[in-house]
Amino acid sequence: MGEIIKFIVAIVNELHDIVITIMYGLGFNVTDKQLHFWVIGLLGMGGFIVVQLLFRVLAKWSITAISFIYSITVLLVVVFAIEIQQKITGRGNMEFADAVIGIQGFIVLFLVYLVIRLLLVWSKKLTNSFTNKHNHTK
Repeated sequence: MGEIIKFIVAIVNELHDIVITIMYGLGFNVTDKQLHFWVIGLLGMGGFIVVQLLFRVLAKWSITAISFIYSITVLLVVVFAIEIQQKITGRGNMEFADAVIGIQGFIVLFLVYLVIRLLLVWSKKLTNSFTNKHNHTK
């Protein structure tokens, strides 16, 4: 896990240097704070537009899909925060496998939830169908 974080940090550092070089090459003399303002702001707005379009499509299909995406996103942040906290404090082992197994736990339990929900919906439709047929025969 530590190696993965170091690799991600190295990529971010390289991208940071490339963006600063490009900005200076274009004649913009920006501070680190200004660079963060624009880069994170633009990334956030780009992400927002993609999420907005995706959620509009999903909302027509199922609110459950939106809830799942939100939940797994929050869980990813929490899982990696726990692993980083373990590394910083030395309480526990910071391992990528721990993060993966935690997310797998959510996915398995979510699938169990979906099966139960589908069974309930199916049984309700079956009951309504039987009741409607029984009422029409009288």
